[in-house]
Amino acid sequence: MNMKLEEQSRTRVMDPLPQQPPSGRGRLVLFAVAFLVVVAVIVAAGIIPRQRARAALRQETDAMAIPTVLVAHPKKAPAAEEIVLPANVQAFTDAPIYARTNGYLKKWYADIGTRVKAGQLLAEIDTPEVDQQLRQARADLNTAEANLHLSQITADRYAGLLKTDSVSKQDADNAAGDYEAKKAIVKSGEANVQRLTELLSFQKIYAPFDGVITARNTDIGQLIDSGSSGGPGRELFHIASVKKLRAYVNVPQDYSRNAKPGLVADLTFPDLPGKRIPGKLVSTSDAIDPSSRTLLVQFEVDNANGELLPGAYAALHLKLPAGTSSYIVPATSLMFRSEGLRLATVNDNKAALLPVTVGRDFGTEVEIISGLTGNELIILNPLDSLLPGQQVRISQSAAGVAR
Repeated sequence: MNMKLEEQSRTRVMDPLPQQPPSGRGRLVLFAVAFLVVVAVIVAAGIIPRQRARAALRQETDAMAIPTVLVAHPKKAPAAEEIVLPANVQAFTDAPIYARTNGYLKKWYADIGTRVKAGQLLAEIDTPEVDQQLRQARADLNTAEANLHLSQITADRYAGLLKTDSVSKQDADNAAGDYEAKKAIVKSGEANVQRLTELLSFQKIYAPFDGVITARNTDIGQLIDSGSSGGPGRELFHIASVKKLRAYVNVPQDYSRNAKPGLVADLTFPDLPGKRIPGKLVSTSDAIDPSSRTLLVQFEVDNANGELLPGAYAALHLKLPAGTSSYIVPATSLMFRSEGLRLATVNDNKAALLPVTVGRDFGTEVEIISGLTGNELIILNPLDSLLPGQQVRISQSAAGVAR
């Protein structure tokens, strides 16, 4: 019995106390804590992404502040450079043929395209007026010779009479003076006859040298005026020697020092595609034209087969040795600063502006004659705001170019 009472008492002691419902103040505290937790979670959910976005934006801004550039190595200029210049091809000898006497064209023997030899007859002129003048001059010469003969007899007679004092000294001197005057008239008449005889020889027109007739500007029966008659002369024929041709080229001043006699170049013609005709530089004008800043040079071109035509347009391919070691860079890599011309390069991911000296301008490319070693990485299109020492990033797409 006692043991049952003790177990019951132990059971009562070990049973927990009955829970009492929380009071109103406790519930308020719990609600406040839960609200604060929810607010904290909401605030954290809004602030943390913003902070992350700001950090990402700052990182992206810093990355974008570093410009990305395309780079390339400068190209070594070739030891011998070929330039192409327009050439004016002319006949080696070219001459217009004029008449030296007046008359009418009697006959012509050569038309355009005729190959003629030196001394070959080209045309004949009928000169009736010159013929008449020659006949009159010969008649005047005969009269002068007759008067001279009479004056000589008179002078000799007076000289004999003067020895016997049959005439005065004055009369003898007059006779001698008249003889000398008549002698001068005869010489003048002979000269006039000779002039008209030579003028008559111009009735026939001959080729002055071997060549081809490139123009015929007259025809049978046409009135011919002498080239020395005072008015504008009419060109009867035009002849050109085409066994050799002359090619005249205006070489820019930058290349003028290398254009020396003996230099060999090739000429190409539009009507002869794929064919190059060699020519040799024989002379220069030794003076720069102030209007074009060019040097006029003359090339000789062999044309024994007559394939080339005088007056044609040609392109001269001139190979000139490079004067100094130079490099070719894109023109867009140059920057014009107040301190002078600069070339934008990259060194250890930092920009560098090198002072350089420009040679020839090829349009999209320029020649740099000093300031480069050839190992630089050139920025192809630098920003105008690029500063020396500024950090840059080399574009991955330019890796092949940079190598």
